[in-house]
Amino acid sequence: MWRATRKKFPAGPSEVLKRWSFGPLNNNPLEYFTTIAREYGDIAGLRILNFKTIFINHPDLIEEVLVTNARLYSKGRVLRANRHVFGEGLLTSEGDFWLRQRRLTQPAFHRARIASYAATMVEYAQRMMDGWRSGEERDAHGEMLRLTLQIVGKTLFDADVERDAQEVGKSLELLLEIGANFRRTIFVPHWLPTPANLRVKREVARIEKIIYRIIGERRASGRDAGDLLSMLLAAQDEDGSRMTDKQLRDETITLFLAGHETTASTLSWTWWLLAQNPAAEANCMRNWTLSSEIVLRLSMICQNLFTPDTSSRNRCGCIRQHGDWRGWRSRTMKLRAIP
Repeated sequence: MWRATRKKFPAGPSEVLKRWSFGPLNNNPLEYFTTIAREYGDIAGLRILNFKTIFINHPDLIEEVLVTNARLYSKGRVLRANRHVFGEGLLTSEGDFWLRQRRLTQPAFHRARIASYAATMVEYAQRMMDGWRSGEERDAHGEMLRLTLQIVGKTLFDADVERDAQEVGKSLELLLEIGANFRRTIFVPHWLPTPANLRVKREVARIEKIIYRIIGERRASGRDAGDLLSMLLAAQDEDGSRMTDKQLRDETITLFLAGHETTASTLSWTWWLLAQNPAAEANCMRNWTLSSEIVLRLSMICQNLFTPDTSSRNRCGCIRQHGDWRGWRSRTMKLRAIP
């Protein structure tokens, strides 16, 4: 369907990306990329100074890059720029080293392990909803962040380090907020002592102090806590080698990120989409195998999560614009429970 050619760089909105500020890309990336897909189709080229990237917007192309021909592509400049945070974890590593790490982490996601994680997820979701009261208004994305933080703290580190999980979560959220500035991430070297880079360095050091301490304590005790860290510590390659503390640090941070902020964002957008599509919501409720009480409460979320908010000039349900696309993350998605 699509074949590689020697044609010129794909057409794209280069005229709006000439500014050093990144303009609309920084202000509202979701709207920006939606516009690109609408105006330029499945493939668009973006260039800013010496930075070139190709934006693809078709499922078949995405599968080709990420799955079918993944070995033909390398990790992008943005991911490489964040290796000082994530190290050589599965998110940023490549080639044979990535394959080795992938094999070592595979047992942590065995079907039986996943089943035990699912029970934990249901337990914490039930606990969260038990605290909701009829008629109150809540920050839905904030609720999802707290829920996923509790779950990742339990499944990754076990409950005995819940406070540590909260500290790591706060530091990672700050690092993601700083990293959302595309200009800084791409053009400012992480070793340059800017205020933002110094802050990143402090947060990374804080995360590493916590994680290395937990790894050291777990190695010394030899205890299998039934969590992901225990599985990573026990994993060994075909030659009998195991992960070093540095490799454990990298994979732990990667898994923490995957299980916390990104999962919370996915859940928040899921509720929003279901709220906009009653037929899809009803189909989900018919097929989910959770307890009837949890399904009922999730249905209440979908029906009431984004009701019109007349106090906002710019609104889509209860998503309000605060002049900054990042504003919705912690302030704008409100839950109204059924009275």
